[in-house]
Amino acid sequence: SWSENILEYFLRNNQITTEDGAQIIWYHAANHKVQVNEALRSTAHMIEADVIFPSDGSEHGQPIMAHPPETNSDNTLQEWLAEVIKSNKGIKLDFKSLAAVEPSMMLLENVKRHLKRPVWINADILPGPNGNSRVVDAKPFIDTVTSFFPDVTFSLGWTTGWHPEKVNEGYSWIMVKEMEYICNELNQLVTFPVRAA
Repeated sequence: SWSENILEYFLRNNQITTEDGAQIIWYHAANHKVQVNEALRSTAHMIEADVIFPSDGSEHGQPIMAHPPETNSDNTLQEWLAEVIKSNKGIKLDFKSLAAVEPSMMLLENVKRHLKRPVWINADILPGPNGNSRVVDAKPFIDTVTSFFPDVTFSLGWTTGWHPEKVNEGYSWIMVKEMEYICNELNQLVTFPVRAA
């Protein structure tokens, strides 16, 4: 089911009533333990969380759940997965650094048999409108993920930003074409997170 269209999955499991993406409820940034517990109790179909590798060597070199500029957490990916596999909710893991990817794929491999539901692997791999955060290097990211899970659904995005006091640039055809070039060789489902503003 990792490669299954999420609309078909949730429709088949009677969690939505029609094949409409607007019916899918998301819980974003379920990084800390209190947020994970809240997400698990919620009506959300999909839980999104952010994965980084601690730069200070804490957590014994394990990926942790945090969104930069935050660099520490009360939750490792291993602990996060142990809680989420008890539910029937889909998962979207958003990688903020390449260093976190391989150890995270190893942890996912350990629990794969318990995850018969949608799993999306996300990273911002290209600079986008008003984006100033660092991109995750596309080729090693994609290669590492597919070496473990060749049919997982990718969520590939652009770094973006929004400044309320300024004129904000939108997505350009150059940005779209760069993404098309990267995705051209992929065989699995790909979804594109975009900033709706």
